[in-house]
Amino acid sequence: MTTDHRATEAFAVLQKITAAAGLPAAGAQPIRLAENDLWRLTDDTVVRISRPGQTTAARREVAVAQWLADLGVPAVRPLPMPQPVVVDDRAATFWELLPPHHPGTEADLATLLRRMHDLPTPDFEIGRLDPFVRLEERLRAATVVSDEDRTWLLDRLEHLRGEWQNLPADGRPEALIHGDAWKGNCVVTHSPDRQALLLDFERTSLGPPEWDLTSTAVAYETFGKLSRDEYQAYCDHYGHDVTTWAGYPTLRAIRELRLVTFALQTASHDPSAVKQAHHRLDCVRGRHGARPWGWRAVA
Repeated sequence: MTTDHRATEAFAVLQKITAAAGLPAAGAQPIRLAENDLWRLTDDTVVRISRPGQTTAARREVAVAQWLADLGVPAVRPLPMPQPVVVDDRAATFWELLPPHHPGTEADLATLLRRMHDLPTPDFEIGRLDPFVRLEERLRAATVVSDEDRTWLLDRLEHLRGEWQNLPADGRPEALIHGDAWKGNCVVTHSPDRQALLLDFERTSLGPPEWDLTSTAVAYETFGKLSRDEYQAYCDHYGHDVTTWAGYPTLRAIRELRLVTFALQTASHDPSAVKQAHHRLDCVRGRHGARPWGWRAVA
């Protein structure tokens, strides 16, 4: 699927969503068209449209964001309207436009995660973390992978599911976790107080805090994007280095598998992502030596 075709298809979905919500689609601008589609409407409403089958996750995301707002936790805020709006199995949520901002640092993210992990358990159904959500579906649908590689990845998935069930018992206490705690889900406003905000609560649930910490450890160890000093600053701001835990290699392997499947999913409709998807696959299969592997981002 070409990029233009992707945008046309995404806008058609947006038109149905906004019609159901009583909002205008004309003049909407895409913010990002990826795992979820984000649009900015002319009234500055931000619309987030999920892939099919994600209504429960969308409903939970709005509930979590509103709960965080009630507790005064710095985070993106949902609009006060009935949501999600679901059309053709696509769930849409509606958000306040963020003020002018720039990406946060790993240290900014660590401070917010520490605060989130210290929160009490919400008084509504939050669910438990499933780090394997959609992985099998991505692998079976991938069009740019050989049958042999697909079989290997599916076997790897089953192996890691077993390891996940047998993580060491000496980890940190279960807590409310973000679920997708990479730097892209933290921004800092241009206001005088330089407020850091959390974004994207689609995967928020109860689970091991180490899962959140693993995202930045992978950015350091696998992607090679952080210096040792930058990673140490992250650990210092949070107060813990997840790489010292015996369960970390399992969490790292799961996170890496997620990143491989995401690249394969993207490459199925974006030819520019094929090379990176194959590179990631070769790395986890042991064809490119030791980490860091220098992975690049895919949209």
